[in-house]
Amino acid sequence: MNHYEQKDTILHAENVSVSYGEKTIIKDINFLERDTVRPGKIQGQVIAFLGRSGRGKSTLFRVITGLNKPTTGNVLIPDNTKKPIDGKIPAKDVEEGDVGFVDQKYTLFRHKTVYQALTYAMRNSPLSKTEKHDKIMRYLVEWGLEKSKDQYPNELSGGQRQRTAILEQLLSSGHYIVMDEPFSGLDIGNILNVKTAFKLINESHDLNTIIFSTHDIELAVELADSLYVIGYPRNAEGKLETYGTILHHYDLKAMGIAWHDGFGVQHRELAEEVKKALLAS
Repeated sequence: MNHYEQKDTILHAENVSVSYGEKTIIKDINFLERDTVRPGKIQGQVIAFLGRSGRGKSTLFRVITGLNKPTTGNVLIPDNTKKPIDGKIPAKDVEEGDVGFVDQKYTLFRHKTVYQALTYAMRNSPLSKTEKHDKIMRYLVEWGLEKSKDQYPNELSGGQRQRTAILEQLLSSGHYIVMDEPFSGLDIGNILNVKTAFKLINESHDLNTIIFSTHDIELAVELADSLYVIGYPRNAEGKLETYGTILHHYDLKAMGIAWHDGFGVQHRELAEEVKKALLAS
């Protein structure tokens, strides 16, 4: 089993519910994720949300990114502008811009080169101009975009556009990336590109956190170190309610199957268990 330690809280949802009028979309969402530290390795977090269509994943993601406020509850992240208290970073409510959101189209500014887009993404950073340049160039080299830095979106390949869009959000949002259905409709080549991007994000910084949703159970089990099933709960009579909530949480780190290349027997068994949970919700 891979040795690891759990450190400070990086994301905490407390009793989150969203309603529109009398219609409740999600209710009583609770989860807590901590920074994972592996000796001798740079290891970010990968958190997957699986759920059938209409179960509230997109609504939850808009709350996690600060785009929408919950009707009740809070989503808390570390406030890196504050000094630690007793060794712990104070928490703050997530606000728009704190967490990066990457859509399926990997939208970019048409009139900006890759370098210009990444510079604009860092416009609110307290770093000096030289420090910003150095950070951008380091990422461009690590992500294989150094030769494309002066190109415009229409001159980029699909994989280059994707990596640029992800880097934009990573540089502007302090380690958090939310990706809604990043594998939807992709062929095998583009799926491999997304998986490569996940690895690059993870290996760039310990605190880098990817939160993604997907309908692909096997991909979620393969990539995630923490997996949530969101769906409709059943009431006392055994009937499905009509709001989404977290039904199951699988900690793949504790199960000893996180950070493995390939898809082993334990991964297949977990995928079958998750499939049954989804079908029942």
